[in-house]
Amino acid sequence: MSQAGQNLKYLRKLRGWTQEEFAVKVGIKRSLVGAYEEERADPKLEVLEIVSEIFKLSLDELLLKDLSNTSGSNYLAKRRQQKMMTADRNIIHFVPVKAAAGYLAGYADTEFIEELNTFTLPMLAGGNYRAFEIIGDSMMPTPSGSIIVAEKVEDTEDVKTNQAYIVVSRNEGIVYKRIDKNGRQKNKLTLVSDNPQYQPYQVNTDDIVELWQAQLVISKISAHQRWDVNSLASMVNNLQDQVSTLKKKMN
Repeated sequence: MSQAGQNLKYLRKLRGWTQEEFAVKVGIKRSLVGAYEEERADPKLEVLEIVSEIFKLSLDELLLKDLSNTSGSNYLAKRRQQKMMTADRNIIHFVPVKAAAGYLAGYADTEFIEELNTFTLPMLAGGNYRAFEIIGDSMMPTPSGSIIVAEKVEDTEDVKTNQAYIVVSRNEGIVYKRIDKNGRQKNKLTLVSDNPQYQPYQVNTDDIVELWQAQLVISKISAHQRWDVNSLASMVNNLQDQVSTLKKKMN
């Protein structure tokens, strides 16, 4: 019996792709991806050839082997071997926005993490690093689409006030914010945006599953953003309101 349908589903999820994204990559309709994964239809040879090229698999592996069983997959075995060969370097796993939903479910799954794309940066000292793509303007002047390289923080007690972090929580997902600690509320952290147009908000520490302290920002060079006087005045007023609010909470 062909394993193609289940293998397509397994490989798609490893990359964190939606059925629509996977369909675009192989040049078919999204409905066909669903039909293949649910084994209501057999994938065409040209589709299997494209998938084989993307994942560096043979057609035999794609058709006959259960790729979710890592012991039987040359593809996964090669990936793990490559990572073992570079174990002495700081391997940074990259979490793109499209994989954010999958990351919330698989952040503690070694196999999921190992299938994320990786890179290294020579200027970083030894440590546990991860890179996250951020979208939106809440942390301007850090532009949308930037990559935040961050180091793992094992305990919320080690969080430093006013430092920037990637906060992974069950309710908020993956966000990039500065953290304000209130000594009177040890079970809560206040998340603050660099863009004063966004109001601070609190999260329960019990809801947080991971914390990563920002170390580097990687972003594309773009045209310098110009601010008019009215925009600057609005931002200053908003910032003053936030400061007043924070002072009241602290008192």
